[in-house]
Amino acid sequence: MNNPRPRFAVAPMLDWTDRHDRYFLRLFSPHVQLYTEMITTHALLHGPRQRLLRYDDSEHPVVLQLGGSDPVDLARCARIAGEHGYDEINLNLGCPSDRVQQGRFGACLMAEPALVADCFAAMQAASTVPVSVKHRLGIDGHDSLEELYHFVDSLRQAGCRHFVVHARIAILKGLSPKENRDVPPLRYADVHALKRRYPDLWIALNGGLRDVDTCLEQLQQVDAVMLGREAYHNPYILALLEHQLHATALPSRTDILRRYLDFVDRELAEGCPLTQMSRHLLGLFQGLPGARRWRQYLSEHAHQHGAGRRIIEEAWALVDQAEST
Repeated sequence: MNNPRPRFAVAPMLDWTDRHDRYFLRLFSPHVQLYTEMITTHALLHGPRQRLLRYDDSEHPVVLQLGGSDPVDLARCARIAGEHGYDEINLNLGCPSDRVQQGRFGACLMAEPALVADCFAAMQAASTVPVSVKHRLGIDGHDSLEELYHFVDSLRQAGCRHFVVHARIAILKGLSPKENRDVPPLRYADVHALKRRYPDLWIALNGGLRDVDTCLEQLQQVDAVMLGREAYHNPYILALLEHQLHATALPSRTDILRRYLDFVDRELAEGCPLTQMSRHLLGLFQGLPGARRWRQYLSEHAHQHGAGRRIIEEAWALVDQAEST
């Protein structure tokens, strides 16, 4: 487990981990690995490529997550990602949504390990940076530990060395994506068993991680942890993990906000609406006096025509008032 890879990461989350959020999260931790939202091969090959791939240099190490199942298209996208300076490319094998299933990618591909191995091999051959995969423990009818081993074996033989494992199965028939994040039980022991079986692989655990102590406990069993919604709703957890893992000084929330406001000014000058940046700030003061007033003020005022950094500063003043009473 003495690998230079980041030991903690923020999961790719659709509509959440955009470039504004990633810039914000980087202010909490220099070492956390950040992931883009999933981008489909079709969108990248035929859509607004420059907008989809845009990021700030401060985001490194940053990973581009791709969704697709055609080895040729995935290879083309992997090459493009490398040319744009991403540090790693990740193949989504865990999303359970109906739309993703209809596109034949995401978690449903766990039923086709040979195809997944071909996809990985094509991506790695075309890429100048590492390629990883993110997957579930299994899916409907394919959820035994033996089937998980077979799936990982297929990818290992294709050359994959970095696996991010969501420690739940995905139930593709009968559960929504939201339910699939909570209803299937967590099976951390299966991820631990995977690491014991393949000590040469880098295994990151994802799912249900909501506090620093749990993350540190899991890091005794696996190589890395990946936080999802907790890192979005309570981003200061990243600073706490950074402090524990790298003995860095804890930044204050106000220092982080001051630095983010400089970014807000730049984006506003380019015509970006305030809401695209302010929406990621709602969890900044989670658990502190004034947090509710902070969220309410931003939610009620940031969408107004011509809204600028003053809205954030006014919300910030409400937090200061609450802390002083």
